[in-house]
Amino acid sequence: MTGYLASLINLLTNALTLLVIVDVLISYFLPPYHASREMLDRLVEPFLNPIRRLVPPAGGIDFSPMILLIAIQVVGQVLIRIVLSL
Repeated sequence: MTGYLASLINLLTNALTLLVIVDVLISYFLPPYHASREMLDRLVEPFLNPIRRLVPPAGGIDFSPMILLIAIQVVGQVLIRIVLSL
């Protein structure tokens, strides 16, 4: 059972990581009001907004997606280690 839960956590971590990366890439190519971009923004923005309040853009570069990706990986690995230690 713990292996299954660890696999599920890993799957969710990878899916969220992919969503953030796709959202960043699409933001370069699609206008802000494109349906696909709006859908991705609605999924990713709730995670990015708290980070953006703490770390404002520096020199016009938004580092919040990079911070979010690191946080997703760290939290995912910590949760997997906790689950596997049960």
